[in-house]
Amino acid sequence: MNDTKIEWCDMTWNPVTGCLHGCEYCYAKKVAHRFDGKVFDTSPLPGGLHVLEDRPPWPPYPYGFAPTFHRYRLGDPASKTKGKTIFVCSMADLFGSWVPTKWIVDVLDACLAAPQHRYLFLTKNPKRYLELNEVALLPHQDNFWYGSTATNPETDLMAWSDSFHTFVSIEPMLGPFGVPSPSFNHNIGWYIIGAETGNRKGKVVPKKEWVQEVVDYCREAGKPVFMKDSLLPIMGEAGMVREFPWNMKKGGAWSDHLRNRFERVE
Repeated sequence: MNDTKIEWCDMTWNPVTGCLHGCEYCYAKKVAHRFDGKVFDTSPLPGGLHVLEDRPPWPPYPYGFAPTFHRYRLGDPASKTKGKTIFVCSMADLFGSWVPTKWIVDVLDACLAAPQHRYLFLTKNPKRYLELNEVALLPHQDNFWYGSTATNPETDLMAWSDSFHTFVSIEPMLGPFGVPSPSFNHNIGWYIIGAETGNRKGKVVPKKEWVQEVVDYCREAGKPVFMKDSLLPIMGEAGMVREFPWNMKKGGAWSDHLRNRFERVE
C-alpha cells in the first residue's frame, strides 16, 4: 500500500495489476512499463495471466502491464490499523472480464478482514459487479464504494440498487455528456470529474461548459461532485468543487486531513 497524489483517496493498494482494455490514454500502462522486469521470464498462465506468491526481489511490475495477481499483498490492509480511504487496484481493472473470479474474491475477502478502511473500486466493466452480486459474492458493506468509469455519454453504467454505494469517474472527459444520458443515474451516489493528463497526441482538453453541465446536474439531483486538480486550468480556483459523500452525510464538514490536503487550492 502506498500514499498517493490521487486527490479523492488516501492510499492506493494493488493486489492485482495490469489491464487488457488497451486505452490509448492510460497512465497506468506507462507507469508499469517504467518499472517492468524486461529480462524476467514472463511465461504466463492461460489467458496471459500471472501470479506472484511472494514479494519479488525484482521491479514491482515484472510482467509489465500483463494482468498479475500479487498474492503477497493481500495482508496489507490489515497491517494498517488507522482507517484510510483506499483506492483498490489503481494499476488494474480488478473487475475486467479477464480477471478470474477467485482473484476478485480473495481481494474482497482481504478488504472484509480490515473493516477499518473505506474501499473504492473502479472499473470499465461494471456488469461484473452485477454478475458477482447475483451469486452473492459482492459485499454490501457501508465502507465499500463501487465505481464506474465514463469517458463519453454512451457509457452505460448499469442500473444500481440503493443497497450499494456507487460513484462514477468521468476521467478523462472526452466530450460533452448531455443531460440526461446513460451516464447519469439517480442511483449513482458521487460524481468525480477529471481531464486527461500527459502529452498524448490527440489529447482532449475538456471545455468549461462540459464540466459545468455535470455540476449543474449534480446540484439539481442532490449529488456530491469532486473535481480533480487537472481541471484547475479550466475551471479556475473559484470554480473548483471538491465534495465527499461520506462527509456530506455528516453535514458537509470535511475531515481535518482532507481539508489540509486541499488548502493549496482554496
